[in-house]
Amino acid sequence: MYLAMNRFTVTLENAAEFEELWLNRESHLQDMDGFVSFHMLKGPEEDGHILYASHTVWQSESHFRAWTTSEAFRASHARAGQTRKLHEGAPRFEGFQSIQSIDALQPA
Repeated sequence: MYLAMNRFTVTLENAAEFEELWLNRESHLQDMDGFVSFHMLKGPEEDGHILYASHTVWQSESHFRAWTTSEAFRASHARAGQTRKLHEGAPRFEGFQSIQSIDALQPA
């Protein structure tokens, strides 16, 4: 399993617009082989900023890399340059290879 995460630092004044942008975008992730799940996470507020993280889980790093070069990726990011920048600096990417996974027990 591979986890891909981008972290964004957003000022309080841009937080509502940033959230709306993410909640209303077409991701196209469901169309990709190897896609497992997506979460947009809202973290703590500190010094007038909120930390957000987009978090995708893939079956493998190669599945994630295929996503980043796909037509679906380009389609989901097509409007990125058309909206004003709502976060500070560049998103910080972090990729993780799973070395252990523990899941909740499924009901019998």
